[in-house]
Amino acid sequence: MQEIDLFLNYLTVERRFSKHTIISYQTDLGQFSKFIRDTYEIDDVKDVSHLFIRSWVVSLMENGIDPKSVNRKITALRSFYKFLIKTGVIDRNPMLKIQAPKVSKKLPEFLDDKKMDALFDNMSNDGSVYEQARDFLILDFFYRTGVRLSELIELKIENVNLHNLSVTVTGKRNKVRQIPITIGFKQVIEKYLKLRKEFLNDLSMNCHYFFTDNKGNKMYPVFVYRIVKANIKMVSTGKKKSPHILRHTFATTMLNNGADINAIKELLGHSNLSATQVYTHNTIEKLKEVYKQAFPKA
Repeated sequence: MQEIDLFLNYLTVERRFSKHTIISYQTDLGQFSKFIRDTYEIDDVKDVSHLFIRSWVVSLMENGIDPKSVNRKITALRSFYKFLIKTGVIDRNPMLKIQAPKVSKKLPEFLDDKKMDALFDNMSNDGSVYEQARDFLILDFFYRTGVRLSELIELKIENVNLHNLSVTVTGKRNKVRQIPITIGFKQVIEKYLKLRKEFLNDLSMNCHYFFTDNKGNKMYPVFVYRIVKANIKMVSTGKKKSPHILRHTFATTMLNNGADINAIKELLGHSNLSATQVYTHNTIEKLKEVYKQAFPKA
C-alpha cells in the first residue's frame, strides 16, 4: 500500500521516530496488509472496516501471539489510521471500535545487590586491556545510568562531561536528557578513556563514539547484547539477560534506596509516570519481606 510508505516517511521525517520503531511499524503494517489481501482480497485501505481488523486481531491471538505483541501491532494500526484521517485519505476511523486484549502485568526482572557485586567481581579488568575495560564499563554504565541500549550505542565522547559530572543522552522521540554521575564513576571513565585513546592510536582509528567495537568502529546492538548476556549469565539463572535488565536494576535500586519516583522518571527518560510506577511493585515486594522478618506477628 502506498499509504503505508507515506506514513512511514511521515514518522521518519516529521515525527523523527527511531529506526527501531520505524522497522516495527513497517513489519506490523506489512503483516496486516498481507492478511487483508490474502483473506479478503483487499488492497485499498479505504475498504477496510473494523470487522476486518477484529478478525486480524483474533487470528493473531489464535496463533499464540503474546497479547503484548498484539497490542503493539494495534498501536501501529491506530497511528496509521490517525494519519489517514489527518491527511484526508479516509473520513472514518475503523480503529475506534477496536479494543486491545488485556495484558497481565509482569514485574520487570532485575539483579539484586549481591548479584551485581558478583557480576563485577567476576569480570576481568586489570586496567591494561582495552576490551576488558570497555566490557566492564558497558555493564557499569547501564547499571549506574539506566540508559537504553540504543542510547549507549549512540553516545559520543562529547556527551560525557567529566567536568560537570553529567552524561547527555538522546532518547526516544529525540528527547535529550542529562544524567548525573559520581566522582567515583568519573575515575573509572578516565581510566577507560586512557586505554581507549591508546587502542585507537594503535589502530590509526578516529571514532567519535564513546564505546567502540574490537576494530575501533561504532558498536552495534548484537555486539553489546552478547557482552551483557555472557556476563549476566555467570550470576543469574533468570530467563532475561539483556541490557534492559540493568536498566530495570538501576530503577529498582534507586527506588529501594528512597529516590523520588518523579526523579527516576526523568533519569529514565519516560514520557509519563505510569511507565515508571511499575518499579514500585518491586519495592513493595521488598517491603513485604522486611515486614515478615521484622514484625513479630507477621
